[in-house]
Amino acid sequence: MPTLKEIKGRIASVKNTLKITSAMKLVSSAKLRKAQTAIENMRPYEKQLQAILASAGNASCTKMADSVHDLPENAASCTKTADSVHGPRAIIAIASNSSLCGGFNANVIAKVRSVRSAGDVVYSIGRKMADAMRKDGFPSPEDFTALSERPAFAPAAALVEDLAKQLETGKIAQVLLVYNHFVSTARQVPVAEVLLSAAGEDSLSGAFARTGSRSDAEERESSPAESEAIIEPSREDLLKVLLPKTVKLKLYAALLDSAAAEHAARTVAMQTATDNAENLLAELTLQYNKGRQQKITSEILDLAGGQAENQ
Repeated sequence: MPTLKEIKGRIASVKNTLKITSAMKLVSSAKLRKAQTAIENMRPYEKQLQAILASAGNASCTKMADSVHDLPENAASCTKTADSVHGPRAIIAIASNSSLCGGFNANVIAKVRSVRSAGDVVYSIGRKMADAMRKDGFPSPEDFTALSERPAFAPAAALVEDLAKQLETGKIAQVLLVYNHFVSTARQVPVAEVLLSAAGEDSLSGAFARTGSRSDAEERESSPAESEAIIEPSREDLLKVLLPKTVKLKLYAALLDSAAAEHAARTVAMQTATDNAENLLAELTLQYNKGRQQKITSEILDLAGGQAENQ
């Protein structure tokens, strides 16, 4: 049975923890709103880019960016990796720099381990992912700690260009993207998708898609709206510029998506911790009051017994 002094010390400790979890929940909620705003601000540009690609006759490539925001409810099984890849792969794995976010990091790390194989190179974005992969024997070629904390388009585009050049030279055969997809505040799903795949073409844009345009049969079946589009200077030149932009935008969108998922997971985790702290505080307070009342009752009984003896 703990003493009143010990219970009082635990109450003070729980109160301090409650202040910390409440503050972290408020901070994570504010960051979540900013992350959601960033994604919403990017979506009009992304949708317009997809529409242009569809008009240019590359509807198959526009589906790559759709998966970032339009995953089905069973997204846990939505793994768009190739069935057979000959050669090493590069895996871009996105996690967070800090913990206290529930199973956010553990889930995406487990996803990377499930799709990873010997010979793959893991580009870890986030300190937690880098530490886990280094322990597994897959150290990241570069440090992307800042990119996880502050997603930016320029470094994401530079990483995509570097991996595209490695595809062209044959160093890797495929690039996978693994991250937590933000479904809702209470649900984040780890997904693995193909970002780049070897196309066997000499140009840089050839690494971004297997097909640059649709076949003649597909052209005949295209809608009137697409057939009326005027493309200058040519369909191939347009795709050569837009396809790399689409893939770079997809990686940037995944970074924003992962950031929103991280803040959502931390908000839920801190809310749960706050609720548990409040319940524990109520139990300790009740226990302290019972012990204090019992002590007072014992003292009163001692005084009454002593008075009876004196009489």
